[in-house]
Amino acid sequence: MTFDIILVFSILLCVIVLFTTDRIRIDLVAVLGMLALMLGGILTPAEAVAGFGDTTVILIAALMIVGDGLLQTGVAAWIGNKLGSIAGQSERRMLVTLMVPVAFLSAFISSTGTVAIMIPVALSLARRAGISPARLLLPLAYAALTGGMLTLIGTPPNLIAAEALVSAGRPPLGFFSFTPIGMTILVMITLTVAWFGHWLLPVRDVPVSEVERGPTLAELAADYFLTKDLVQVRVLADSPLAGHTLSELRLQNRYGITVVGVRRWPGSRPEPGSPRAVTSATRILAGDLLDVIGDEGAIERFCRQEGVVVQSLSSSLPFGPDLHIMEVALTPRSRFEGQTIARAELCQLFGVTVLGVRRLGQPFQGDLVNEPLRFGDTLLVAGAPDQLQEIVRTQQTAGDLVVVAFPRDMAITGHRLDWRSWTAMTIMILMLIVMAAGWLPVVTAALLAAVAMVLSGCVPLSGVYRRLNWESLVLIAAMLPMATALKKTGGAAFIAEQLVSVLGDFSPLVVLAGIFIVTSLLSQFISNTATAVLIMPIALGVADQLTLAPEPLLITAALAASTAFATPIASPVNTLVLAPGEYRFIDYVRAGVPLQLLVMVICLILVPVFFPW
Repeated sequence: MTFDIILVFSILLCVIVLFTTDRIRIDLVAVLGMLALMLGGILTPAEAVAGFGDTTVILIAALMIVGDGLLQTGVAAWIGNKLGSIAGQSERRMLVTLMVPVAFLSAFISSTGTVAIMIPVALSLARRAGISPARLLLPLAYAALTGGMLTLIGTPPNLIAAEALVSAGRPPLGFFSFTPIGMTILVMITLTVAWFGHWLLPVRDVPVSEVERGPTLAELAADYFLTKDLVQVRVLADSPLAGHTLSELRLQNRYGITVVGVRRWPGSRPEPGSPRAVTSATRILAGDLLDVIGDEGAIERFCRQEGVVVQSLSSSLPFGPDLHIMEVALTPRSRFEGQTIARAELCQLFGVTVLGVRRLGQPFQGDLVNEPLRFGDTLLVAGAPDQLQEIVRTQQTAGDLVVVAFPRDMAITGHRLDWRSWTAMTIMILMLIVMAAGWLPVVTAALLAAVAMVLSGCVPLSGVYRRLNWESLVLIAAMLPMATALKKTGGAAFIAEQLVSVLGDFSPLVVLAGIFIVTSLLSQFISNTATAVLIMPIALGVADQLTLAPEPLLITAALAASTAFATPIASPVNTLVLAPGEYRFIDYVRAGVPLQLLVMVICLILVPVFFPW
């Protein structure tokens, strides 16, 4: 083993450890690894940055825009609403009705976007049928992951495998090369979950009456310990607050308190009016009764310095016809990730106030205003019903928030298809036809479709770059040089030799199983994209040393990279359902490991049939 190989392995080990610990964003970790290879003299600057111009990265970016067109025009939301109307009351029927369409949808658009759209649908079905949401949400995530196995463009590992084969001088994969195996996996996983879900999925009995009626405003408030720090204060006549708007007063920054609602209470009236939602433009008047949240010390400072006094009224919650609450979660591409509540300016953007945060299912009780938000955090927001309705309508497609729970007395209106919806569907269908027929290179067809989405107005040009999943794009581009370094230094060949020395005396099926197990294990702790980039050159090396065709090993590795079933951190879709499903780590292990074994058996049977040795 040469010094260069040892150095590459050391850098790779550090990258994997940082990926697993999640202390630093994975795209930044990949860039640091790329820089280490450059500074260590392993790669030239041109080799180190070559990934950013790789056709795989360009293709994935173009497909993100095409998928975003279906999200932005409401096509995906329309499909979700239709599914909700036909799912029925049987748990098995609901599982099949959810899983199959979700898989097909995620074969063409982002699996994260698909799950974000379908979470409210699944919650609604669970409430209507009187079952726990935990019975539906994890299968929803698994279906989205399985959908990536259906087509060449379904998930980055498929594209990385295809690119690796082309670079090795092998014929390119077709658009539907993965479909027979992926379809079998989808059918078997769906049937397994539908018929054996009572063993695989967590059993958390919820009273039927509670599930059917859904959470009330007060119940959601209790989940966030909202009443613990909720205080009503009245603005005195000589208060410096009177006459100023909330944006001018900046009470969160100055005192760490949040104004939830306001009740007008002029001196001529014996009682205050009903609670109203506040926005940054709400003007405080003398006599107003404010519902505020803050710790005891903050409230005391606020009252002492701003001329307000604490009131003692019978009503403990400020909700009414003009002030509702709703629970939303941050998506992986949310612009608010890493921002504090004060900086996120949700009040200015959406006209809502953040009342509380839950992290990994538990209420956050630290410095709420200055705590950076994370992907998967759920927020309890308050606002006027029309403002919350606007979030429901727009954020199903905008990618910043996903609705997790809403009060039972708040209706969600269905989305109707318009000319942009039909245009987006037409563009996608034409792209798929061109790809399947092979009339143009896949990347060319995807770029044409992406441009068409923008020019037709299906994807607003102003938001194209914001909604691209730059984390994934940078991750892929920065990890591709690692594969180059493994190949250039002989590191990939060394790992392949070790695998061959251990498994070479056995049949090719044992080698195939070894590749699947290693890849699937890695994908539980680092992204499937990073896993695929690392494994593909190793699989090529194993195939070369055993004089086997590389297709079976690379196809198996691509499929194994998508079996991110067994941990909540394995994939964004797993994290996205964690809070609304109230899952624990062991729930993912119990359901995920048997499904991983099932996929491995299918691969060992079918991959050699469709891709002979």
